[in-house]
Amino acid sequence: MQGAIDIVTNLYTPKMVVEGRTGLDDHFKDQVRMSDDMRGGVSETDYLDRMDRAGIEKSLLIAVRAGDIRMQGSFEIPYADVAEVCARHPDRYYGLAGIDPYRGMEQVAELEYAVKELGFVGAHLYPHWMELAPDHRKYYPIYAKCCELGIPIMMQVGHNLVYSRTRRLPSVGRPITLDTVAIDFPELTLIGIHIGVPWTEEMISMAWKHENVFIGTDAYAPKHWPDNLVHYMNSYGQDKVLFGTDWPVIDPERAVREIDDLKLRPASHQKVMRDNALRLFNLQNAA
Repeated sequence: MQGAIDIVTNLYTPKMVVEGRTGLDDHFKDQVRMSDDMRGGVSETDYLDRMDRAGIEKSLLIAVRAGDIRMQGSFEIPYADVAEVCARHPDRYYGLAGIDPYRGMEQVAELEYAVKELGFVGAHLYPHWMELAPDHRKYYPIYAKCCELGIPIMMQVGHNLVYSRTRRLPSVGRPITLDTVAIDFPELTLIGIHIGVPWTEEMISMAWKHENVFIGTDAYAPKHWPDNLVHYMNSYGQDKVLFGTDWPVIDPERAVREIDDLKLRPASHQKVMRDNALRLFNLQNAA
C-alpha cells in the first residue's frame, strides 16, 4: 500500500501554543496523558518526521474556527496560516476550511475563496464550539455552498470533553442529528469524526442508512475502538470509514501501529487508511 492519509490533523506548533490557538489547557493535556516534550508544541519538521515514521503520506490540516469569534474563549487559525504550511509542503498537506456560521454570508464567501484560491479540499465544523447541533438551519447556507463546490464537510460528533476550564462546552453533536442533514442535502458528503463516542452505534447507523454519510476514526486510540466499529470497518462498512488521528490528541505512530494490530482484511485496511480519503476528497494528486 502507498502511504496512509490522515484526514484530521491540527496545526500544533510552538507558535500556535503561545498564541493560544489550540483550545487545549494543561488539564486536558493531563487527561489525554500528553508527554512533557509535546506540551509546548511540535515543529513542522518534527511532525513531518513523525508522519514519515508512521508511513503517513499526506495529512489534511484544519484551519480551525472554534466558536463565535466575538465571544471570549473562541479562537481561530487563519486560512492563510494553513495555506502557507500547505504551500511549503505541497506533497504532504491539504487544507480544510474551518466553519463559523455566525459570520453569515461572509463565511460562505470565505469558504469559496479557500477552495478556489487556496486549494483547500474540504470544510471542517466543531458544532460544540458553536453550541449548535449539526442539523441547525444556521449551517444550511454553508452546506449548500459545500454542495456547489463539490467538497465534503467533516464535523465532530458524539460528546466533547472539557478542553479548557475557562469555557465548558455542551455536547450538541449526537450522530443522529446528521439524519436530517443527509436527507436535506443528499449531494453533500458528511463525515462524522471522533467516531461518535459514546454513541458509536448511532454513528454506524447513520453511515449505514445514508450513502452520503461517513465515519472518521480520529481522536481515540485504535486499541480502544468499540468492537462494533472495528467489525463495521472490516466488513460491510469498509467503504464508509476513514483514518484520522486528530493530532496532537493521538500520535500518528501509535495510531498506525494499533490499527495494524487490529489485523483488518487487506482490502478493508487499504480503503480505511487511504482509498476512501482519495475518493471523498478528490485527491487525484495523491494517487
